Amino acid sequence: MASTHLLARELAAESGIRMTKLRKHVMPLLAVALLLCATGCNKLRARDQLSKGSQAYKNGNYEQAIEHFKNAVSLDSKLRVAKLYLATAYSQQYVPGVENPDNISNAERAIEAYKEVLSEDSTNSHALKGLADLFASMKRYDEARQYYKKGIDANPDDPDNYYSVGVIDWTAVYTDISDRKARIGAGMPDQLKNKQICDEIRSADGPRIEEALKMLQITIQKHPDYDGARNYIQLLEQRKADMECRNPQAPTEDKAHDGTAKSSL
Repeated sequence: MASTHLLARELAAESGIRMTKLRKHVMPLLAVALLLCATGCNKLRARDQLSKGSQAYKNGNYEQAIEHFKNAVSLDSKLRVAKLYLATAYSQQYVPGVENPDNISNAERAIEAYKEVLSEDSTNSHALKGLADLFASMKRYDEARQYYKKGIDANPDDPDNYYSVGVIDWTAVYTDISDRKARIGAGMPDQLKNKQICDEIRSADGPRIEEALKMLQITIQKHPDYDGARNYIQLLEQRKADMECRNPQAPTEDKAHDGTAKSSL
């Protein structure tokens, strides 16, 4: 009988040892399994929020879409498409020219969200183009031009980025030449014969005129029906005449472009 009790105690002790060892091995595995389950569930919930946000965005409910996209990012920080949609939704909330704090805040949040996407994927063409468009609508043209050029590097086949660089260059050129002409009492249609002003324009605006023409010509190569590009090329050729005071053919060439007579200055 004593031996029987001894055997029972030994078996119980051995069983306890085995259970202790089992717990040491099983508990970490169970914790990992629970973590994986939670992670997987969060990813599913994130995609559900992404889907709901996309639907709200399509319906024009941008504030509701923003909340869904924020939830998606919170549930799955690696869900890059949710970050991109969040940036786009914030951007849609921005109204150009309205300088109230809420409007500016929407723009700044969109910029932050776009840049977060680009910090993870520097060649994301959607983020580059979205950020460039936003900067352009905010009249932050130098930054817009920078990101359109990055967009060209990321997606060389998209004609819109070339066109946008060309338009921004034309805007800068037009503004500068208009200011220089105004200082000597000339209007934009007037043909210059003031050598000093022509030299100033050639130095300040010549490189941007050439870049703009190149970008717009590439636009047409990639999209032959891009009529806006052809119109800006004509406008840039008019501005080239402002650099050609000493070219006796310049007034005739310029008149042929815009059909208006030029005064002599």
